[in-house]
Amino acid sequence: MADLEGKHWINSRLVFGVLIAAVTAVTVGVTALLMNIAERKAEVRQPFVRVVDVTEDDTDPAKWGKNWPAQYDGYKRTALRTATRFGGHAGSEALPEEKIERDPWLERMFRGYAFSIDYRDRRGHAYMLTDQEATKRLTKPQSGSCLHCHASIMPVYRELGGGDAMAGFEKSFELTYQDLNAKLHESGHAHPVSCVDCHSPADMSLRVTRPGFLRGIQALAASTAPVPAVPSIAIWREGKRAAPYDPNVDATRNEMRSFVCGQCHVEYYCATKMPLTFPWGKGLTATDIEAYWDEKDFPDGKDFVDYNHAETGAPVLKAQHPEFELWSQGIHARNGVSCSDCHMPYMREGAAKVSDHWVRSPLLNVNRSCQTCHRANEQELLARVDVIQQRNYELLQRGGAAIVGLIDSVLAAKAAGASPQALEPALRLQRRAQWRLDFIAAENSMGFHAPQEAAKILAEAIDYARQGELAALSSTLPARAAVPPSGAPAAPAKPGPTVPAAQKN
Repeated sequence: MADLEGKHWINSRLVFGVLIAAVTAVTVGVTALLMNIAERKAEVRQPFVRVVDVTEDDTDPAKWGKNWPAQYDGYKRTALRTATRFGGHAGSEALPEEKIERDPWLERMFRGYAFSIDYRDRRGHAYMLTDQEATKRLTKPQSGSCLHCHASIMPVYRELGGGDAMAGFEKSFELTYQDLNAKLHESGHAHPVSCVDCHSPADMSLRVTRPGFLRGIQALAASTAPVPAVPSIAIWREGKRAAPYDPNVDATRNEMRSFVCGQCHVEYYCATKMPLTFPWGKGLTATDIEAYWDEKDFPDGKDFVDYNHAETGAPVLKAQHPEFELWSQGIHARNGVSCSDCHMPYMREGAAKVSDHWVRSPLLNVNRSCQTCHRANEQELLARVDVIQQRNYELLQRGGAAIVGLIDSVLAAKAAGASPQALEPALRLQRRAQWRLDFIAAENSMGFHAPQEAAKILAEAIDYARQGELAALSSTLPARAAVPPSGAPAAPAKPGPTVPAAQKN
């Protein structure tokens, strides 16, 4: 009996001990959880610790990185090679592959222009200044305006303008690229586009700094062009318009997540005849921008042209990289999806939610870039994008073949004795065709930003190029037979320029 009582007492002690241990473990776990929650709440209340002061003149991202290390870590990764099937730099060479070697029709299309010398695949933001400084295009005269989007240039603008950045910007086109680049290095601001270019040093809020964008978006707001992707402009238009539209005052935060990208990923004029210009006074479509350039005069009164084609003499418009414009015509823009949502998606850093500053293709980050909205699996989403881009690529190559056919036809007509007057319809069609083809070739989404708009633009490019071939062929026929093909554009209100313009970068 005593033995049984002893065993019972021991078992009771064991159970009690296990219970105490379990309660202690649960208590420790709950306490740790509560402490972790408290720490995370503190992180949210204080998302960063300012260990150094930054100002408008701090263009070195490393200094900003002391306060915002997570964002700076992402920024540094833009130096890594990234590539998708239709874009980016994946090679092992020091510089990216030449587009004009991979697609020879590009070189043919750009003859008479510096892009026929050197035109490479893109690299990350970390290289935007060094790649520009290394390009062979600098063997031709280039304007200091080219640094507007390739360097943290605002302190230099303020210096040029005696403290007024806009005044300095207006002077920058008068300097050669080499002279303004030397000033950039001498001033200690020779950095790629940096933190200060998109964020206020006071509170890290998003802001637009680039004078070209500020003027361009004001012209767009003052027009009557539809802007479904920018609802704040519609609100401004309905108001008193006491002051010009100011994105830093009137835009929403979500719009600013696209505007900061639109400071540079756009079409613009960048050469020696006038200040850098965003051609948005009639709207953002390729047709709107073409109409703007068609009506534009240089300050000396001559008609606007980027260059005259070296073989045909056609007065050509050169598109830059109109990602912002094409995005504005797409379904994502109309649904409020910003550039940053896809190219800089949110990520967790402890309890804080920050934008990933490793700016890259969303195809390399499908989980956070795409699947926050789209519920399909990753393979399905990638397949959908690939279909869009493959179709765009095929149309682009057809357009390249068509523009070469047009150029060859013009040369054949010249050799057969066609007069400049007889060739004028063909040259107008080359300008129309080449503008549209270049608009999509220079845009870096391979049509994805607005698939239907891109297909429409490329279809028009092919149509105009083939019409131009017919116009060139008919230029050597008797006068009564030499009529432009059906659908050819009417002659512009003023004749196309014949004096080659300074080249832009």
